[in-house]
Amino acid sequence: MNILRRLFATLLAGLFLGSAVAAAAPIQGPVYSVAVVPQFAVMRIYEDWQPFLVALQKAAGVRLKLVTYSTIPAFEAAYLKGIPDFVFLNPYDVVVAHRAHGYRPLVRDTKPLSGILVVRADSPIHSLRALDGKRVAFPAPNAFGASLYMRALLERQGVHIQADYVGSHQNVYRAVVRGDDVAGGGVAETLSREPEGLRKRLRVIYATPSTPPHALAANPRVPPAVALRVQQAVLAMAARPADQPLLSRIQMPHPVQADYARDYAPLEKLHLQHFFVRPGQGAR
Repeated sequence: MNILRRLFATLLAGLFLGSAVAAAAPIQGPVYSVAVVPQFAVMRIYEDWQPFLVALQKAAGVRLKLVTYSTIPAFEAAYLKGIPDFVFLNPYDVVVAHRAHGYRPLVRDTKPLSGILVVRADSPIHSLRALDGKRVAFPAPNAFGASLYMRALLERQGVHIQADYVGSHQNVYRAVVRGDDVAGGGVAETLSREPEGLRKRLRVIYATPSTPPHALAANPRVPPAVALRVQQAVLAMAARPADQPLLSRIQMPHPVQADYARDYAPLEKLHLQHFFVRPGQGAR
């Protein structure tokens, strides 16, 4: 039954995508792929991103196609091969993608990103030290604020946990509520998007230092003029009240121009390469 539901959801997503693109004004030129890190289920990504991309391609005059991946490691494998033309990815993935293929961040939100550790609201755990030796849920090894940075900070404070990778932020919060794991890593933004009833059953016990948030980046093979049109179109959407709901749904309600040297190069000094797990490698 679960398989049938997933197949039905995928079919609906495809129908939604096709009808949305057909409704948009025809645009000439090549089609550029846009890959989005799967913090949420695939259907949720379609619901959030496809309306935005329909508006963006009309504003930029560039044909765009949403590409989704069912897991974060699959998404990482794709950008590490340089497959997507545009990618929406976490801060440290910006660093890795820039080093691997020269991806250049175009836009980001003004609100910084902060990773969080949550426990059940009725949990006796109130400190990081109490997590030593316990099982903690994470979306994936390289989910930046929710896992990568969090695991590095825990180890550097002498807290050794058993990592349980459950696939998405949504799965993390539900694993903690069910009691499958004593704690879980997420980010403030994804927790705020959960139903109020679920949020009330969780309590934040720790937050990481803030960093620049996710960015929309362009592969260097994308012509500079095309990347510039996409960048300028997103920034112009910020000034149109009608586009605010679209921007909010993709976690970029207040987009600004991104700059690698200013925003993301400083993350290289965090020395997280020891904790970064390339697809196919065993997670620590």
